[in-house]
Order: sequence, then C-alpha cells, then structure tokens
Amino acid sequence: MEYGFTTAAYVVAAVLFIQSLGGLSGQESAKRAVWYGIVGMALAVAATLVGPGAGNWLISVVMVAAGGAIGWVVAKRVQMTEMPQLVAAMHSLVGLAAVFIGYNTHIELARVAGMDEAARAALHGFAAVVAHKTPVEVSILRVETFLGVFIGAVTFTGSVIAFGKLAGRVDGKAKKLPGGHMLNAGAAVLSLALLLVYLQSGSTLALIVMTLAAFFIGYHLIMGIGGADMPVVVSMLNSYSGWAAAAIGFSLSNDLLIVVGALVGSSGAILSYIMCKAMNRSFVSVILGGFGGTTGPAMEVTGEQIAIDAEGVAAALNDADSVIIIPGYGMAVAQAQQSVSELTRKLRAKGKNVRFAIHPVAGRLPGHMNVLLAEAKVPYDIVLEMDEINEDFPETDVAIVIGSNDIVNPAAQEDPNSPIAGMPVLECWKAKQVFVSKRGQGTGYSGIENPLFYKENTRMFYGDAKKSIDALLPMIE
Repeated sequence: MEYGFTTAAYVVAAVLFIQSLGGLSGQESAKRAVWYGIVGMALAVAATLVGPGAGNWLISVVMVAAGGAIGWVVAKRVQMTEMPQLVAAMHSLVGLAAVFIGYNTHIELARVAGMDEAARAALHGFAAVVAHKTPVEVSILRVETFLGVFIGAVTFTGSVIAFGKLAGRVDGKAKKLPGGHMLNAGAAVLSLALLLVYLQSGSTLALIVMTLAAFFIGYHLIMGIGGADMPVVVSMLNSYSGWAAAAIGFSLSNDLLIVVGALVGSSGAILSYIMCKAMNRSFVSVILGGFGGTTGPAMEVTGEQIAIDAEGVAAALNDADSVIIIPGYGMAVAQAQQSVSELTRKLRAKGKNVRFAIHPVAGRLPGHMNVLLAEAKVPYDIVLEMDEINEDFPETDVAIVIGSNDIVNPAAQEDPNSPIAGMPVLECWKAKQVFVSKRGQGTGYSGIENPLFYKENTRMFYGDAKKSIDALLPMIE
C-alpha cells in the first residue's frame, strides 16, 4: 500500500514538474507554472515522509519546518538584483547535499559489508536495501555514489565562487593558477583513477581524495570564468545541480529524484547552449576560459561622451512616434522598473509605439529583465526578444538604454579583436536618437569599452536610473 501510494504521488509530482518547466517558457503562464512546481514539491515531500522506510518523524518535521522558515525569510529579504547570487547559493546547497548523501551511502555500504545474514535481516529502510544488493549491484551503487559525490563537490565549490563573483565579494575577472587548464585536467584524470580504485575496494581514502580534487575543479573552473560569461555559468551550475540530484536519486533508488534531476540537468544544459548561441560562443570555450582569445589589440575608441539633461530627453520623447527601451542590470540595481513602467504608460497614452528589447543575456540571470518588467506590470506583448526587434531600430525615433552596456556594444560587429567580437547585440545605434541612462563613464560588467557612447546620435543621460526616469515623468505631456 505504501509503495503504491508513493509511486502514484511521484508520478503526479513528476507531471507537475514538467508542467512547471513548460509554463516557465512564457511570461503569461509563468505564475501558474510556479504553483505547479510548489504543489509538485509539496506532494513529493509528503509522499516521501509517509512512504516506505519513513521514520524519525520528529527530526523530519523539525527540519522541514526550519528549512521552510529559512526559505521564507530569505525570499522576503532578497531583492531582484540579488537573485542571480541567490540562485548560485541554492545550487551550492544541492551540490553539498549530494556530497553528504554520497558519503552516507558509502558508510552504509561499509557497515553492512561485515554483517552476517541474521544482522542484515534485522535492518530496515535504506540500510536494508543496501544490505540485500548483489555484488554486481554493489559495484553499480559504488559508481553512482562516486559520481554523485564528484558532481556534487564540483557544483558546491563552483557555485560558492559564482555567488562570490555575482555578489562582488570575489573579483569578477577570470583568474587561473599557474598551469591553467592542465590543473583541471590533472584533477579530472586523478578522479577517474580513484574511481577504479573505489570500484575495486570501496576505499574511504579514495573517496576523500576524489572529493578534494572535485572541490578544486569546481573552484578553479569558475575562477577562470568572468565578465559577460557569468550568466552562462549560473545556467551551467543549474545543470550540474540537476545531474547531482539525479545521481543522488540512483543512490537512494528514488525514481522521482532521478526524473527531477534529469529535468533540471537537461533544461539547464539546453539553456546554457541557447545562451552561448546568443553570444556566438562555444559552450566549451565559455566553461574553460571566459571571454578572450583575440589575435590583436582592440580598436581604439575616439571621440567624447556628450551629456544631456532630462529636459532634452523629454523633448525628444515628446516628439518621437516610436520608442524602444533596452533594460539592463543597471535598471535592476536602481530598482527603476516601476518608473520605467510609468514612463511607458504615459508614452503609450500619447499614442506612441513603445516596445522593450530584451537580449538573451541581459542582466546577470536568464530572464532577469523579463521578471522585473512583469513585476512592474509592463504588458507582455510589448516585451520582445532580440531577434524579434533588432531589425526595427533603423525605423525607430528614440532608443533608450537603461543600465545596459555589453549587449548594446557595436564593437561586437565592428572590431574583430574585441573580446566580444561576433556576439549578437541589440543594434540600437541605428535608431535616429539614442539616450543612455548610466551612472557614470565606467565600463560594463565585462570591463569592455563601448563605442556606442561616443557616436554622434548618442547622448549620455547620467545619474541613477530611477531618479533619471522619475525626472522625465512630469515632462511627458
């Protein structure tokens, strides 16, 4: 009876998770999709707690309550600008859980190995499952355990470094130790050799040394990535956390965990591929080194940045018939989305064609800008992806860039030696007038100079994005 209920609940939960992932692909269905995920997870947890091998009710209830309370507090405190680093932090917890569960499995394997048949018969729960495995099944379980610990350890340290870089606590530039990729390759080869040792002997020392090597790989791999590649890193770590969960599922013989891990792992890998394609980058080159690899010095940027005040921007907007707004991380930092939404409402009320152009890697997280705009009640139908709107810039009167830099950098097309050469960008400089809302004259997250700011049809609207947009609102008549 317990097995039947748990299996049925897991099937329903798996369907809900699939529905959740599918719904998250569209802004209109995203809220409903989140609820599918919440209900699916609640059902999965409940079915696990009452399923076969359940016990330790007091500890289980306390831990679920504590985790839920901590999650609630974190969700209330974290701002949208901090979501990328929060996601990275959550990935690290999944990786660490995989390491702990892997070691627990190893301990159980070692514990039951020396028991006689009578002692094994008295076991229950996961220990009983391990105790009755055949030698072949034990070998398979050792491989699953080893892979789970390896992927989890890489995910843990990699996610911690990603969190540090996104939060500004670790230098965002790509850095490697002397030896570079050879150190990562050496650690990977060592781990493979240790797998063979562990498979033959179940050596605790082999598992510990591999764990340390995997911790190093995660640390050194992500330290070697920086700049505009970081959104891909977050997506990649999401994929790693999924495969770590799947490995845990194999170790625990939990079908739902295998399914969910595979869903997360494959969707994260697909998203990483899509983002790399949007940046005209190979996935391998991103995870092994970050931006770079040019053959010569970058083109020198000449000219000057010409500033404009709120009155000048407002006059241009009042005269314009078509406006395209390009949001970036600077909008998120300034919490300017509500002001941008109000500006959009006022311009549309005057009969102007206002649309938003979203680059696939805008912000620090896939979909970051879409979530901010949806939060500010910007209509979904005027929020367009790069491929849908890029050809419209030549017929656009005004393009407003709010806190974006790398995704509107013409050097990607004009300078073959630019670190972002070949990366598809929003061609806003083709609009009749371009206004760039920016705090100062610094470079973007990747540290690359932007020739857009020096073009004849570009004016720099300096200042905090929210304050700048708020100054425009009374002047739109």
